[in-house]
Amino acid sequence: MLDETRYVPRLKAAYQGKMRPALKAEFGYRNDMMIPRLDKIVINMGVGEATKDTKKVKTAAEQLSAIAGQKAVITHARKSIAGFRVRENMPLGCKVTLRGDRMYEFLDRLITVALPRVRDFRGVKGNSFDGRGNYAMGLKEQIVFPEIDFDKVDDVLGMDIIICTTAKTDAEAKALLKQFNMPFAN
Repeated sequence: MLDETRYVPRLKAAYQGKMRPALKAEFGYRNDMMIPRLDKIVINMGVGEATKDTKKVKTAAEQLSAIAGQKAVITHARKSIAGFRVRENMPLGCKVTLRGDRMYEFLDRLITVALPRVRDFRGVKGNSFDGRGNYAMGLKEQIVFPEIDFDKVDDVLGMDIIICTTAKTDAEAKALLKQFNMPFAN
């Protein structure tokens, strides 16, 4: 038996209610399973200072966990690179993969709260698709998210955000993200 009082994220409800029919009409899909949807969002923080101080990776992982609402995984070097002073299995960054309700909640906070707080923000690039319907963007500062206390931040770190969709083409993926009110510049 389904619990009717269960919380549904705002963007998920909007996708199921308005966006799916709009995308179906726009692209003329014959089957509802052909309509593109969000698959996952991967957030990655590389910590360049990790070669000097490995505690910075733990701090970055804690901040990423606060932003995503899910525990971050610390990523390690696969092989040693002497020129960069990197040894095998040295912690270099952290990442989180969001799916389901957390993914919709994060996308909602990214679009409505974090991106408008970016300095000199004029929109995100509309050409950062990979050819298979996935969108990648970067943020230079993690402090644009309200979960991060500005006073407790020692180092300003950037992050990569990859939005994976089930769309087959970039045009379908861009139409899907426009339905979510992603602020494209062009």
